Amino acid sequence: MDLDALKRDLELWKDRSVHKARDRDQVFATLSGNTINTLYTPLDIQDLDYQRDLGFPGEYPFTRGIHANMYRGRQWTMRQFSGFGTAEETNQRYHFLLGKGQTGLSVAFDFPTLMGYDSDHPRSLGEVGRCGVAIDSLEDMETLFRGIPLDKVSTSMTINGPACTLLALYVAAAEKQGVDSKSLRGTIQNDMLKEYMAQHAWCFPIEASLRIITDIMEYGLTEVPQWNTISISGYHIREAGSTAAQELAFTLANGFTYVERGIARGLPVDEFASRLSFFWDVHLDFFEEIAKFRAARRIWAREMKERFGATRREPMLLRTHAQTAGVSLTAQQPENNIVRTAIEALAAVLGGTQSLHTNSMDETWALPTDKAVQIALRTQQVIAHEHNVSETVDPLGGSYYVEELTNRLEKEAYAYFDRIKKIGGVVKGLEDGWFQREIQASARRYQDEVEAKQRIIVGVNDLVIENEKLEIPLLTIDPALEQQQVARVQRLRATRDAAKADRALEALKRACDGDQNIMPSLVECARCYVTQGEMIGVMRGVFGEYHEPVFI
Repeated sequence: MDLDALKRDLELWKDRSVHKARDRDQVFATLSGNTINTLYTPLDIQDLDYQRDLGFPGEYPFTRGIHANMYRGRQWTMRQFSGFGTAEETNQRYHFLLGKGQTGLSVAFDFPTLMGYDSDHPRSLGEVGRCGVAIDSLEDMETLFRGIPLDKVSTSMTINGPACTLLALYVAAAEKQGVDSKSLRGTIQNDMLKEYMAQHAWCFPIEASLRIITDIMEYGLTEVPQWNTISISGYHIREAGSTAAQELAFTLANGFTYVERGIARGLPVDEFASRLSFFWDVHLDFFEEIAKFRAARRIWAREMKERFGATRREPMLLRTHAQTAGVSLTAQQPENNIVRTAIEALAAVLGGTQSLHTNSMDETWALPTDKAVQIALRTQQVIAHEHNVSETVDPLGGSYYVEELTNRLEKEAYAYFDRIKKIGGVVKGLEDGWFQREIQASARRYQDEVEAKQRIIVGVNDLVIENEKLEIPLLTIDPALEQQQVARVQRLRATRDAAKADRALEALKRACDGDQNIMPSLVECARCYVTQGEMIGVMRGVFGEYHEPVFI
């Protein structure tokens, strides 16, 4: 192609047509604030080298997908993030979803569990079972998966600070079913760096958390080899207000930090890094989100190969779960959220995700009803079966706009990597509040744009229904469930073998005080029906608690 001739023709076209046309009175920019041109041509991607930058699906650098035939081989795993009340209620929801065609489970825990407290702890009052399911012990974990063979399902657990204890409970529950831990498949989120950065559900100081995460990676190599020991999460960074480029850069920087810690422990990168996975937000900007997935795969593959010396294919694969943007849902006109979620889900599929959760329309008001969660699941199934969007691999590959966006996001990510290096790395940046300030500034910019109507949110700052009344049913959590859960955990402590539980806790303390891997001690605690709050309590006694500094 004669690019000089194309450039001349483009300028003539602008003089002939574009300069005479009138654009709408608005700023044309991506959700991240980058200008969107009227038209994209080969001039915008003239430095693109197909073999170097794109390649073929299933081959380095995996820009076009991590599998050669992607969804032609198997559809993505369809998950719905589910958990409320006690383990009994959530178990019923799991059976409901599996009966509707869901292909993987995703556990949402309540806030006390997320923070490492048992249901009868004073800080748990009023929060038990409210935003997820209360899991205090092996007894609860057994109930949660009653009638669900753990060697037949893939389970994702959104847990971070106490991730080590919940994995221990899951392994012990599998043993009670007669299932070998080596056959378990699933993921614990276990991404503490993004907690300090954005979500704030922590237990221990940063360095202690990194030691625990490395223990889990090491334990996983031999004991749960099919388990993803970390789901490196950009989702919560984006939900806190970051741009797509920040989500991309900060998430990958966190991933590189975990790889560095594993290598420093002496773990073989080709082995432990093969069980790292990712979790991305899918926001409103359709094309930018697709480009983000593609750029992420390319960057991760390159860095794993060139920086960390991976020689096998598996550690170079950026395997990912995705979830539609909770922050994009609106309380106003909640049925509109069905449309938002469908378009975001389509972006995730065209971006090449391996697993997907679609939010329910009522989640700004409450945990989703059966009806709302069925619609959310059906959204994925309609995309999978009715629109032929998954019949060919990376169908938007080669689009001038998508390729330019992919390249642009990659360049922005590398610019952030340079800045992170200059400030002393991820841990130093967290301690100084650099990441937190970057995300806050982006969130402020977006909110200013919405308030100024530079970005229209249907039903919120335009196209509003006056005196709108909520007309959809909401799920309510019976307050009596909290007292039932409190009674259950107290009864457990009173009836278990107290001497065995005490010995297990003492062994855990010794493991934490020393340098041995803590996971075997945690699994033994789980077998002895030690509660997760008791385990975390012992660990807090050794490692201390994290208190976020005040950042100005």
